[in-house]
Amino acid sequence: MAHKPHFFDVGLRKSEYEKIVEILAREPNDLELGLFGVMWSEHCGYKHSRAVLKNFPTKGEQVLQGPGENAGIVDVGDGWALAMKIESHNHPSAIEPYQGAATGVGGIIRDVFTMGARPIALLNSLRFGSLEKSHQRRLFEGVVAGIGGYGNCVGIPTVGGEVHFSPSYAGNPLVNAMCAGLVRHKDVVRGVASGTDNPVMVVGARTGRDGIHGATFASEELSEASEEKRPAVQVGDPFMEKLLMEACLELMEKDFVVGIQDLGAAGLTSSASETASRGGGGIEIDTSKVPRREEGMTPYEVMLSESQERMLIIVQRGFEGHVKEVFERYGLAAVVIGKVTDDGVLRVLDKKKVVGEVPVGALTDSVPAYHPEKRRPAYLEETESWDPNLLPLPNDWNGTLKKLLSSFNIASKEWVYRQYDHTILTNTAIHPGGDAALVRIKGTTRAVALTTDCNERYCYLDPYRGGALAVAEAARNTAVTGARPLAVTDCLNFGSPENPEIFYQFTESIKGMSDACRVLNTPVISGNVSFYNETEKEAIYPTPVVGMVGVLEDINKRCTIGWKEKGDSIVLLGKTQDELGGSEYVNLMMNKALGKPPQLDLEAESRVIECCLELIDAQLIHSAHDLSDGGLAVALAESSFAGKKGASGARIDLKEIMRADALIFGESQARILISIDPNQMDQLHQIAARHKVPMQTIGEVVADQLIISVEQQTLVDEKTSTLKSIWQEAIGCKMA
Repeated sequence: MAHKPHFFDVGLRKSEYEKIVEILAREPNDLELGLFGVMWSEHCGYKHSRAVLKNFPTKGEQVLQGPGENAGIVDVGDGWALAMKIESHNHPSAIEPYQGAATGVGGIIRDVFTMGARPIALLNSLRFGSLEKSHQRRLFEGVVAGIGGYGNCVGIPTVGGEVHFSPSYAGNPLVNAMCAGLVRHKDVVRGVASGTDNPVMVVGARTGRDGIHGATFASEELSEASEEKRPAVQVGDPFMEKLLMEACLELMEKDFVVGIQDLGAAGLTSSASETASRGGGGIEIDTSKVPRREEGMTPYEVMLSESQERMLIIVQRGFEGHVKEVFERYGLAAVVIGKVTDDGVLRVLDKKKVVGEVPVGALTDSVPAYHPEKRRPAYLEETESWDPNLLPLPNDWNGTLKKLLSSFNIASKEWVYRQYDHTILTNTAIHPGGDAALVRIKGTTRAVALTTDCNERYCYLDPYRGGALAVAEAARNTAVTGARPLAVTDCLNFGSPENPEIFYQFTESIKGMSDACRVLNTPVISGNVSFYNETEKEAIYPTPVVGMVGVLEDINKRCTIGWKEKGDSIVLLGKTQDELGGSEYVNLMMNKALGKPPQLDLEAESRVIECCLELIDAQLIHSAHDLSDGGLAVALAESSFAGKKGASGARIDLKEIMRADALIFGESQARILISIDPNQMDQLHQIAARHKVPMQTIGEVVADQLIISVEQQTLVDEKTSTLKSIWQEAIGCKMA
């Protein structure tokens, strides 16, 4: 090492260093201090969040594996299970957007196939500053290219996601990557090191110096000095990942595999200590046996390297040769680097000489737990006191709708997803551009719906309500495909937990998410916390991203957002409230998030979802679309854009029950827009009444015209083709 590391060099506090000395009953050496630095980092140790995360519901009859493993697993029927996880790669992407995003995708893929599941889909959730800034365009372009470059090469379709833009992300973009994979119940594998003297093997790529202290880097705020930490960003090789995935999946069919773990954040240190902890024993590693691609690496560098495309495998003694044989066929290294022990110690050797010894429990179970002060943010006084009645009504309703459709949060994300291969594996039944993706399970009639959702403005204006509404929107997006919402994986992106106002946002968001998950029966089965997303003390908006999976038993009954038949009745399920707070419309008009976010009624959300699922299952309706950003007007436009030829428009007449802008641009929740044959209206009324869901027939499907009237006074009257061009080209033109 260039210098003797001190506790502050590895991201530890003085009090934490003193606790380490107490645990070891001696001063730690350089290597041991490095081990504690990464394992006690916020990224690995969850020291500010563990107590709060206990609020999440994590159990249910559908849950086969909850939090604590590489990925969560949920039953999707017919003996199949789905493994899923979402994680952040925010700080690396801010420094090196292409590799930061690419290695985020690579890491989440490994988390899923480590469970024995074959990855079938990738999603993402991205946040950037304004695209008016050249630096943000560079970040955006690099991140999207990194996601596409890695996923396309590995051969896993990127089927869905979301992209939002706000000045709060200008210094700290968010790059959250999600992966889902299928596994038979009987074939699930877990990351456990058990069986004394069983060999420990490292397989895949060679180890280099990239990513050292990446976990520590992810646990501090970004600053000008962050550029100097560019070496902490890993470099990915998707072709190596493909070989590693196929070799591991083949190997896991064998009975002699005891456990397997991805070498992700903190590299060998976390994988060795976490597998040993789960197995209730210890582990011994000789760093001199680890294959390297750089000369002169120290045990410190080998243990903390976060080089990509590597796995740790524990196999039954005597079967090492079988493992090598499988990996050699794929051109990959497979080397025995240690063994499982029964003494509960992580022992690090260098050429058989002990260079570090730390109790496994000290690294995994003795991480300090903090309970920071929390305080309601002062800014809420201003935002909540804003009176929407002071906002003048638009003079030009057509122009206002066009502005909304061309705003980067609402505009088509085709520029993004056309860079992703979303059809490879030939399972994608609903492509990007709808409310949720739908992926078939081959050999069955079943499919899984997948989505990522969060409205950061809602979370900023009311963290509790925003957290709950993120879950509710994800559930609606899943349900409108016909799939029943099953479970959640989350990526919780916040500023520093040491700031009382930020910690308030965090705790309230989790309370809201937890309450929504309980009511909607969608337990949290995996997730990730990403703190310190801020620069120069300016924190991002609280962004608790929800990844959700739902199951559709008959893929032939799938539903999409586009109109199907001219003359169909257009019906709004749910109730429109007189509210504008937190809307994209207000954000556009006032250039900031103001007001109170939409009202929360979880029971109403549940009823609307159940009603929609029954309508789709009975094949009564022709389309279904969740209402979110931009409210009713934008939802009508989007269903028109996706409509079949001759059914690409809508003629709407609304009753004047509130301000006209709240009526057509307000973002009231628990609402779904559907289209139906007018001859089926009686059955629709009966089903809606049984579920106690308000419904209103608001118009009909027409060709290439969007007309919105209130009490027969026309506000919007524009060709759909004109609106679609504006919506479709906004981001592409800016990026060109």
